[in-house]
Amino acid sequence: MSELDAPSIALIGAGAMGGALVRGWIEAVRKGGGLTLTVVEPNFDPELERALDAVGAVLNPPDPGPVDVLVLAVKPQAFATVAAGARRFVGPETCVLSVMAGVTIETLARELGAGRVIRSMPNTPARIGRGVTAYVASPACSAQDKALIAQLLEPLGTVEPIPAERLMDVVTAVSGSGPAYVFMLAEVLAAAAEQEGLDKETAMRLASRTVAGAGALMLETGDTPSTLRKQVTSPGGTTEAALDVLGAADGLGPLLRRAVSAAAQRSRDLGKG
Repeated sequence: MSELDAPSIALIGAGAMGGALVRGWIEAVRKGGGLTLTVVEPNFDPELERALDAVGAVLNPPDPGPVDVLVLAVKPQAFATVAAGARRFVGPETCVLSVMAGVTIETLARELGAGRVIRSMPNTPARIGRGVTAYVASPACSAQDKALIAQLLEPLGTVEPIPAERLMDVVTAVSGSGPAYVFMLAEVLAAAAEQEGLDKETAMRLASRTVAGAGALMLETGDTPSTLRKQVTSPGGTTEAALDVLGAADGLGPLLRRAVSAAAQRSRDLGKG
């Protein structure tokens, strides 16, 4: 962050996602970053509150003024409640970053009186810095706005720009909801192992560590899923026998396509609501 002008940042909501973000920003300040922090959170984690105090952050100011970047990290259903207070942080030059699912750029701009708005979609591995966060910017945002926002999102993991807001429904269905699909895979795999005779605890350890290890292998090697799948599949072997079932006409491919389609449609419906 230090190569950009030192920005003033206000964060509303220091829960799971907001807390992950602000911990990364605290580390940047400790390393010499010039940003200044204001954080609004009614129920601070005591450890986070102490860390913010140590870097001179302003907590729950009674009469805030405009900042360079306003970050909204509350639940979408809480947006209506916090919008009035959030507007006090918005000036003519303020860029708004939202990590709220389903709240459109148009709604954010209207309710906050902001022209420069960036909407993002993180996922739950962001809590440990291993997530992927997609974002889309309003036309008024400059290249410098986007560069700064990408840096501010980096504590959550990988950052991916998306060209059009309509694609955020697909992002929600794939990376936003996707961790739940992986967790379910581990659950189902463990249940299948138990059915074949393993005790419940061993089955869950084998399944969950296999899923986690396979994901880590993909990241560490940079190989495609297809390449890694082929490496573990010997002709006529056990893996091939399983993949014949998973790759069938009614197997995993069509099932996941239907699942992603359903999630994307639900995201569109929630956006309209």
